[in-house]
Amino acid sequence: MIRIGVTGGIGVGKSKICQILSSMSYPVFYSDTSAKKLLTTDTKLIAEVKSLFGEAAYAGNVLNSAFIAAQLFSDEEKKQKMNALVHPKVRADFERFCKINSSDLIFNEAALLFETGSYKDFNATILVTAPLELRISRTIQRDKCTRAQVLARIENQWTDADKMRYASFELVNDDEHLVIPQLEAILEKLKEIIA
Repeated sequence: MIRIGVTGGIGVGKSKICQILSSMSYPVFYSDTSAKKLLTTDTKLIAEVKSLFGEAAYAGNVLNSAFIAAQLFSDEEKKQKMNALVHPKVRADFERFCKINSSDLIFNEAALLFETGSYKDFNATILVTAPLELRISRTIQRDKCTRAQVLARIENQWTDADKMRYASFELVNDDEHLVIPQLEAILEKLKEIIA
C-alpha cells in the first residue's frame, strides 16, 4: 500500500483533485473533515481544547470555529499546542482508514503536510498549486470573505517554493493546464513504485 499526501495552500483546489481521485475509485481521506468530526465527538480532545482556550471554545457541543480561528491567528504558541492535540488524533484516524481500504494507492488530503513534518509519514506527496489571484478569487467565492482576509491567511502559510522542496509531484490547477492528464501521469509514476 502506497500512501500519498495531497496538499497545497488555500484556494488551490486540493478538494477538487481529491474528488477526481475518488471518482477514479481511489480511497481519499480528508484530514480537515476528520479533524472537524473529532473536535465534536472525541470527549478527551474536547476537554483538552477547552483547557487550552476556555469554555468559549464550544457553544454547547459545537466548536466555536470563529473564536478558535481568531485565537490561533494571533497566538503562535496556542496554534502549536492545538496542532499537537489534533494532529495525532487525525493520524490515528487515517491509520484506521488505511486498515479498512485495500487499494494499492491511498490518498490523504491535508493542508499542513510539510509544515507539521507529517509528509515523512507518506511514500509520496502531491503539491497542488495555482496562481495567487486565482486562489484569492476561489477563496472569496467559497468562504464569502474579503480579499484582505484571504491574503492574511495566505501570508500565514508556507509559500509554494518552500513546499516544493519536499513535494514529490506538482499538479498545476490554474484553469489552463488540464488536470486529469497531469493526474494520470502522476498515477503512472506512483504505480511504478508498487511494481
